[in-house]
Amino acid sequence: MKEITYRKEGDYLIPNLTIKNDDKYYHIGKYGNLRLNFIREYKRGFYTELKIKGELRNHLIDIDKQAKKEVDKLIKEFAKIENVPVYFNGGDAMHWVGRMNNIKDRAEEIVFNEIIYV
Repeated sequence: MKEITYRKEGDYLIPNLTIKNDDKYYHIGKYGNLRLNFIREYKRGFYTELKIKGELRNHLIDIDKQAKKEVDKLIKEFAKIENVPVYFNGGDAMHWVGRMNNIKDRAEEIVFNEIIYV
């Protein structure tokens, strides 16, 4: 049995716990599911090949991770260019939400055309 170790932060002892980073437990998110629907509908040969080889889940996980990473990167870049704080820091909340939604929509549109729907 493994012994739990602790680290001290201020007056508290925090357990040093880690979660195994295993793709077996990875939840395929929005972008992976969009890719699945796309290849199932429009790239049937590729979809069938992935299913036969047992590589469909790995493909969807890779696409999901890549798309999330790219969307986050683009959001930060667009926000910097347009001088919009990535995190709300006071002021007109509705205006900030509107601008950030616009930035996210543009970032996702790029990812859809370059990663998901190809």
